[in-house]
Amino acid sequence: MSFLTALQRHIETLKQLEGLENEINTLADRVEHAIKQGGKVFFMGNGGSAADSQHLAAEFVVRYKKERPTLAAIALTTDTSILTAHSNDYSFDTVFTRQIQALAKPEDLIIGISTSGNSANIIDAIKAASEMGCKTWAWTGAHGGQLNEIADHLIRIPSDETARIQEAHIFIGHWLCEEMDRRTSEN
Repeated sequence: MSFLTALQRHIETLKQLEGLENEINTLADRVEHAIKQGGKVFFMGNGGSAADSQHLAAEFVVRYKKERPTLAAIALTTDTSILTAHSNDYSFDTVFTRQIQALAKPEDLIIGISTSGNSANIIDAIKAASEMGCKTWAWTGAHGGQLNEIADHLIRIPSDETARIQEAHIFIGHWLCEEMDRRTSEN
């Protein structure tokens, strides 16, 4: 496949995000609300989605483009001791659930990133977070998988191609960081 062919597929996927504007604006409202209520934003995912989780949590805590107050965010993918101990002693399917149970409060917002929507550890953690009264969001690909049925809100990227889904997720994440910069510097 040529570079230009890949670029065209990327552009086509991003163009389709226009149809998600309402959900994405609602996400920004909910993130702002959680932060204003003293809550945190938790990110979690596997593989490339784990990297996106870490990237976005860092942008919230440190800064994105502007100097602004820190925004409370945690990537549940970063503590190798917790990840390996839990996976060894219990199961990788509940590696994020245990962290949610230990760290989350009802005022927190939980974002599970899974291109398929069927990652067992994301599904289990979203269920646990819901039971605790946290607001939950799933970022998935076109079909939404099992997360379609259990998350409070869903952002489904209209693609079945993992790379295009991940590119759209990080685009939305970067926009969210920029929007939080704008909102927190206005207040």
